[in-house]
Amino acid sequence: MLLTLIIFSSLLIVLSVLPFVQNQHWIFRGAEFIKLQLLPLQTIIFLCLFFFTSTNPLLWYLQATQFALIGYHIYILVRYTKFWKRAKLKHPNSSSDKIKIISCNIYQFNKEYKRFIDLIEKEQPDVFLTMESNSDWEKAMRVLENDYPNYEKVTLENTYGMHFYTRLKLNNVRTHYFVSNDIPSIEAELETKDGHRFVFFGVHPPPPSPTEEDDSKERDGDLLSVAKKVRDYKIPVLVTGDFNNVAWARSSILFKKTSRLIDARIGRGILATFHAKYWFFRVPLDLLFHCQHIFIEKLFTYPSIGSDHFPIGCTFSINEYSEEQDELVDHLEEDELEEVDELIEEGKEENSNNR
Repeated sequence: MLLTLIIFSSLLIVLSVLPFVQNQHWIFRGAEFIKLQLLPLQTIIFLCLFFFTSTNPLLWYLQATQFALIGYHIYILVRYTKFWKRAKLKHPNSSSDKIKIISCNIYQFNKEYKRFIDLIEKEQPDVFLTMESNSDWEKAMRVLENDYPNYEKVTLENTYGMHFYTRLKLNNVRTHYFVSNDIPSIEAELETKDGHRFVFFGVHPPPPSPTEEDDSKERDGDLLSVAKKVRDYKIPVLVTGDFNNVAWARSSILFKKTSRLIDARIGRGILATFHAKYWFFRVPLDLLFHCQHIFIEKLFTYPSIGSDHFPIGCTFSINEYSEEQDELVDHLEEDELEEVDELIEEGKEENSNNR
């Protein structure tokens, strides 16, 4: 019994420490995803081993390490709870009309088209974005085009197709391929009925995993390319999609700092979106970042539409500059911009064997 607990405790420590190694191989980067699963397991093992520490003083070293890592995980995750400070809209009379968006990785091999279409028809978002949408999904979604006459379609069969639809005025739309000619990102400049302009960016880079990419180079390069592009925009910006990353990962932190955007989950909840079928393995992969002029009213997940991801929804308004929101913006350190440029170049140089 004691040996089993020691082995399990040691394994949890190793998994907790792996993300500190700045190597882009999936073994190190994938370990960043499971912080939500590690914390309860570590707490249980920590409490169980207390029954043996009096007879084996050497266990105190193991327990002290485990306790420190539990504290570290809590320190990271507490900001994604409602106990954490977040900015609130103070000038509702000067804000834009409310804008609703839905973003969903629909899973290319999901054939339950009607469930997603019913969701859009019920919720009536102003904007919606689909990822992994191929030609079959494009055909299925044509029934929505009367209500959503403005769109950008990137129909691919490699699980990186992307479709963008809106009923707002579309001033400009463009598809980017930052690191590879088969990994699209969609940028759209939109305008509300009351004249507020903003940029919507939809992203879906490939994940580091044993079944997809061996490392995170393309993912990190793609996301950081978006971050550099939007950092100096003069109109409000919102970036969302399946990041295939968690907000507390090093590359997400660099994304946040480089883009000068705010993580919408801070102070609102974890809102895990993947895996829809296995509750214990759920992690928040579908992220949303926004500038200081965008005030999030609600951020939430919808019930399953048959995909391995839950759709994520958001309602927000565009408002004047807020010092309170500005305090939530992080800035790059002097040496971090060089790191960002290196990660972008590595992403461009990487050649995938899986697409």
